[in-house]
Amino acid sequence: MRWSKSHLFTLKDAPNDAEIPSHKLMARAGMIKKVAPGIYTYGNLALRALRKFENIIRQELDKRGCQEVLMPMVHPAELWQETNRWKEMGDGLLKFKNRNGHDFCLGATHEEVITDYVRKDVKSYRDLPANLYQIQTKYRDEIRPRFGLMRGREFIMKDAYSFDTDEKAALVSYDLMYDAYKAIFDRLGLEYRIVEADAGNIGGSKTNEFQVLADAGEDHLMVCDTCDFAANIEVAPALIKTEKATGAALPMEAFPTPNLKSIGSLSKSLGIPENKLVKTMFFSANDGTDAANPPSKDLKAVAICLAGDDEVNPVKLKNVLGMSNPPLMLTDEEVKKTTGAWPGSCGPVGLTIPVYFDSAIEGFQNFIVGANRDAEHLKNVNIGRDFKVTKFADLRMAKPGHSCPSCQAAGRKGVYKSYRGIEVGHVFYLGTKYSKSMGAMYLTQEGQPLPIEMGCYGIGVSRTVQAAIEQSHDADGIVWPHGITPFDVHMVVLDPDQEEVRQSAEVLYRELQTRGLDVFMDDRAERPGVKFKDADLLGFPIRVNIGGRGLKEGIVEMIPRKTKAMEKVKAEEATEKVLELMQLIRAGKLPTAPAKTTGAAAGAKA
Repeated sequence: MRWSKSHLFTLKDAPNDAEIPSHKLMARAGMIKKVAPGIYTYGNLALRALRKFENIIRQELDKRGCQEVLMPMVHPAELWQETNRWKEMGDGLLKFKNRNGHDFCLGATHEEVITDYVRKDVKSYRDLPANLYQIQTKYRDEIRPRFGLMRGREFIMKDAYSFDTDEKAALVSYDLMYDAYKAIFDRLGLEYRIVEADAGNIGGSKTNEFQVLADAGEDHLMVCDTCDFAANIEVAPALIKTEKATGAALPMEAFPTPNLKSIGSLSKSLGIPENKLVKTMFFSANDGTDAANPPSKDLKAVAICLAGDDEVNPVKLKNVLGMSNPPLMLTDEEVKKTTGAWPGSCGPVGLTIPVYFDSAIEGFQNFIVGANRDAEHLKNVNIGRDFKVTKFADLRMAKPGHSCPSCQAAGRKGVYKSYRGIEVGHVFYLGTKYSKSMGAMYLTQEGQPLPIEMGCYGIGVSRTVQAAIEQSHDADGIVWPHGITPFDVHMVVLDPDQEEVRQSAEVLYRELQTRGLDVFMDDRAERPGVKFKDADLLGFPIRVNIGGRGLKEGIVEMIPRKTKAMEKVKAEEATEKVLELMQLIRAGKLPTAPAKTTGAAAGAKA
């Protein structure tokens, strides 16, 4: 592609709403243009990267026997109502009526549609297994879209679905897709981790996320410093050893705590470390509610007790309570109505609601809690004698330094380190969550009807392209990984008004294309400095400078984008040198030290 013939316009400055480097760089490089919040038009460069990634996905899935289909983006409400997700997904679904008054939504995900597709055909165990996938546009009505393609409303996604006769076969399909995902992300050349995760409202009993590591990632990961264990902080086990008290239980006493409404102020006043104090928090166990639709009546409150320096993990709490969404915290007024005191003076003693205790403080004895009377606390409180615990569970956020569960089980001393990640892929073993509710059945060899076992596997295609840029960039622009770079070579024609330069550039341009490389030629009548800055911004793996001064010496300049180590080579050897560099780049063996000038080109100037 020639710049002079393309619709490509770069920007010196990023739009004001671009907050993270990848969003800024994609906007400046003319790759995306905002149409509405969370909705973008993809420019040619973005589309080329997307199509290359899609091809990698297709190659890896097709070789494993998966079949591509294409489902509609518009879904009738009836399918979503069969699984109750029409209600559970809430405002995340963009719902509308057609001219006949029938309810529809834009596809946020396709479990219902694919299950409906399969149930119409599968009759017997002979029709299974099946593994179907699509690459399609999705729409989720995010409350606050941000970060460009990272959290958009409309996005491109690959979703696949496996259908099997039993759990054993379904887990074989799960492992097959897990292996495919590893191959896909290995081919991108990015640093990523496979982490344990929460299934969310999609459901399922086994799930893993594929996370690209990046400082601006929205997800917080706990990664072992010794083994391969990694987990999203939403589900990372928080394992610490607690000392169980062996002394006598002292009499419980109330004492005044005026103006001590926080754990910090209480700790400072009493001279007791925060991790030795117990705080009590209150949540609603009303399922099917969210921030936009809080429970209006019949509030089901629960109390959560944990160490003063810990935080409640809402996903762990959701799973302990068996809810479909993370529970909402009670308002101050609801706490007052439930306990008789305002927040800051509340505790588990005397409550009539369920009390859940974090397992890290299960052995606490003679501890301090709020008295459920304003400006008053209780000391020498003990479990069992003074209140009953409904359940002990891991309810807190994991922290760096906590023990890795895999290492602890194996007798190793691995601990968590903290990383930020961008979720780009997710694999789920669904079981029969959708097949049961939608009547997707098959007949066994004995003629018994059973629900089909399912798996679900997603890759955020557009998100992954931006995640690659978020991980791989520098102060000057994008540094494309070779697997999805829009172009392999960026030719900078320094003197396009000179016939010799134009002809030489044309010959090299066509030779490289003939040898299978994607070549972008900057043939604009612009100053060299402008072209060099744009080349760094666009970030294709190899830049080739070709100009009149260099050609007089018989040389061209080659600069790998990642190292910026310039090498001057003979013009007639340029094609082979580019191919050699691309081979090193694809193999991950590009030297980091500045390259030396070769042969007669030594000392020459472009």
